[in-house]
Amino acid sequence: MLIEFSVGNYLSFKDKVTFSMVASEVVAKNEKLNENNVFKVDDELSLLKSAAIYGANASGKSNLIKALEFMQNFVINSSKATQITDKIDVEEFRLSTTTVGQPSFFEIVFYLEGTIYKYGFEVDQTQVVSEWLFHTPKVSERKLFERKNSKFKVTKTFQEGEELTEKTRKNALFLSVASQFNGRISTKILYWFSHLKIISGLRSNLMYRKDAVEYFKNSQYQLDMINLIKKLDLGINDIKIEPRRIKAEELASNLSTEEVNNILKYLGQADDIKTIHKKYDEKGIPISEEIFDFDENESEGTKKLFAFAGIFLDALKNGKVLWIDELDARLHPIMTRTIVNLFNSNETNHNNAQLIFITHDINLLSHELFRRDQIWFAEKNRQEATDLYSLVEFKISDEAETSLENDYIKGRYGAIPFIGNLHQILGDL
Repeated sequence: MLIEFSVGNYLSFKDKVTFSMVASEVVAKNEKLNENNVFKVDDELSLLKSAAIYGANASGKSNLIKALEFMQNFVINSSKATQITDKIDVEEFRLSTTTVGQPSFFEIVFYLEGTIYKYGFEVDQTQVVSEWLFHTPKVSERKLFERKNSKFKVTKTFQEGEELTEKTRKNALFLSVASQFNGRISTKILYWFSHLKIISGLRSNLMYRKDAVEYFKNSQYQLDMINLIKKLDLGINDIKIEPRRIKAEELASNLSTEEVNNILKYLGQADDIKTIHKKYDEKGIPISEEIFDFDENESEGTKKLFAFAGIFLDALKNGKVLWIDELDARLHPIMTRTIVNLFNSNETNHNNAQLIFITHDINLLSHELFRRDQIWFAEKNRQEATDLYSLVEFKISDEAETSLENDYIKGRYGAIPFIGNLHQILGDL
């Protein structure tokens, strides 16, 4: 379960900003939101099940997801996918003289198996400048290890790392090295990172097609995926997946059948997806079924929903943390709201999965769907550095709560584009 994520001096983030899933003390007037959208971790901590991030184009919204994605990849791969001479693929904030040559900052706080962990590091392109891991097993926070360049302080609680400081390269994370040697705590943390799901609603559906087919072939997901597609009113009555038949033109490039099959498998297109639609007579009574080719006959929105259906269900079934860039792309606003409601519900989200998504869909800006602490904004200042803040930071009257959408468009909360005089672009006509 995600508690908070912080980043600084990375891409458009100059100063450290923090995104939090901690439920605030400002409760919603709609008691159903307090019951459904929030879950208790313990007597001291309650977390949100979802959060939406708004902002103008180029405000840095997607950079927050890129920062988390960088942290995830570096944690999982730094000890095994790099050599000592390799540079770290990190980019500092480039529009200020004060950040030049300074390390980028990443920190995440999460809850795992009854314990709160705080893990972070600072890196530049050549080395890990600092790294730290703390945990809160009961009440007070305790250090597991701390690192400054090549100097390490490892506590007895983190015994798995005691003999590994000399084996840690300057461009690799100590946590990753400890996990490579099957350390109990480090392996558990890397497992949590590996189950963070980060996807983009703007990328081609082909990127997620292979995963969708694998989910569909799994008996745990197939029926639920079909039911979800049916409930979303796409006109699809059933879905069938069959081994793909290779066409003659696919072999025209002198590739063997096996080679073509391997290419298709790599691209996630080794299977044909067929959708079943009802066929009606002149009285509107269904009399038979018509088979459609999924890739050729279905809309891009339908393809996206199929591509993401397994991911949604997996997160809900297993209580995972899911980040989506541009959730609403190619989707009707009612469908986007339906997906959000799957996470904001005690009936469909039994395991407290969390959905964090970037969106431009102002139809979701509603006190009937979100508490104020679930709505976030990204905005650049005059020096083009991104700031991140929540709607809970604003004093809002009862009347204003009914017009969040209008107030946002009017600029009351910032994070909107300010368009110049377009008449001037053509001069005098």
